[in-house]
Amino acid sequence: MAQSRNRYTTVAIVLHWLIAAAIIFQIILGWRAGDAPKGPAAFAMLQLHKSIGITILLLSLARLVWRLTHRPPPHAVDQPRWQTIVSHAVHWGFYLIMIGLPLSGWIMVSASRLNIPTLLYGAIPWPHLPILPELPEAAKAVWRQGGDAAHGVLVKLSYLLLLLHLGAVAKHQILDRDETFGHMAPGARGGWKEPRAWLAAIGLIAVVGGAYAWSPKAKPAAAPAAQEEVAELAEPEAPAPSAAPQPAEAPAAEAAPAAETPAPMPPTAWAVTKGSTLGFATTWGGEAVEGRFARWTADILFSPDALDASKVTVKIDLASVGTGDGQRDESLVGFDFFDTGSHPTATFTAAKFRKTAEGRFVADGTLDLRGVKRPVSLPFSLKIDGDTARMRGVTSLDRTAFGVGQGEWTATDEIPAKVSIRVDLTATRR
Repeated sequence: MAQSRNRYTTVAIVLHWLIAAAIIFQIILGWRAGDAPKGPAAFAMLQLHKSIGITILLLSLARLVWRLTHRPPPHAVDQPRWQTIVSHAVHWGFYLIMIGLPLSGWIMVSASRLNIPTLLYGAIPWPHLPILPELPEAAKAVWRQGGDAAHGVLVKLSYLLLLLHLGAVAKHQILDRDETFGHMAPGARGGWKEPRAWLAAIGLIAVVGGAYAWSPKAKPAAAPAAQEEVAELAEPEAPAPSAAPQPAEAPAAEAAPAAETPAPMPPTAWAVTKGSTLGFATTWGGEAVEGRFARWTADILFSPDALDASKVTVKIDLASVGTGDGQRDESLVGFDFFDTGSHPTATFTAAKFRKTAEGRFVADGTLDLRGVKRPVSLPFSLKIDGDTARMRGVTSLDRTAFGVGQGEWTATDEIPAKVSIRVDLTATRR
């Protein structure tokens, strides 16, 4: 009882310092994310910004419940009334921003066009607010704009409250030399020599420095060989120069009997084996991004000796895309990119094949992606050993020609228009 009159409870003190550190870190992280160019770094900052925001919300709700059930220490008896009023206003103003800022951000995320899920610290799923994600786009835009406006006002209010709060702490500690700081730092006395005050200042500097020093860990870059292979597979190999002059053609009478030409092999049906891959490579904000599709099928009827009768159809489940980042994958299946709700499958069909060199071919076909059909040529190498075939193909396509990248993503400054497509498969003869 005596302790509660001189300071806050231990639970309140721990929550106070945790929330204070999180708010300072959050403000600086928000500045950095807003100033950073769009790309993986800014994306990672915003994801951490969301995670810290939800953490502040949960801690603040716990702090509010504790505050309503546990009396705080009283103000000094001789404190002017206006200072008491301002103190109460700042106190409850902090609850407004600690709860209102995360809630307004939560509204913005829940009403987002991209519908990107929230994974707290990249691991813990956090749901959207109910109803908002299912609203029509016009209604979602109203909520999104309202959340954005409230977020901006509350951010500015947080600056004002922090200045008032820190100024009041300095006044009580240095000018009044009272024990107000001791309410949150048990045992602290007034005066600038108080070590707990210096420890709090050092902690503030450490949080600020950490917020500026933190940077998202770069994921392993995609292998740059994909772009080089486009040119390599597209260009036929030049025939090797002969090591010695060839003898003149012998007269017909002296020519040896010609070897019997084997009959052309008809097209064969092939079954793709486990471990075959179909993926793509691009860059985002200057950093390499590589993705794969986990589910796809290939109906192959092919023979190097019967190219005019060969045919290949590949169907890709676009929702199976994976780039190593769950939140980015969720955005890829949304309307702005693959729009799997309306176009769940992409289909490549080729019925024309050309041989460009020994073991090298080009498949000329059509890709149907997002409801748009465009001609696509796929150079590939092929090696058949008995009943097993190994095929490797690399090409590139213009994502904007298929509408992959709507709204702000139609621009090619962050994600280039050209995307490398790579197929690496092994098949067995049926």
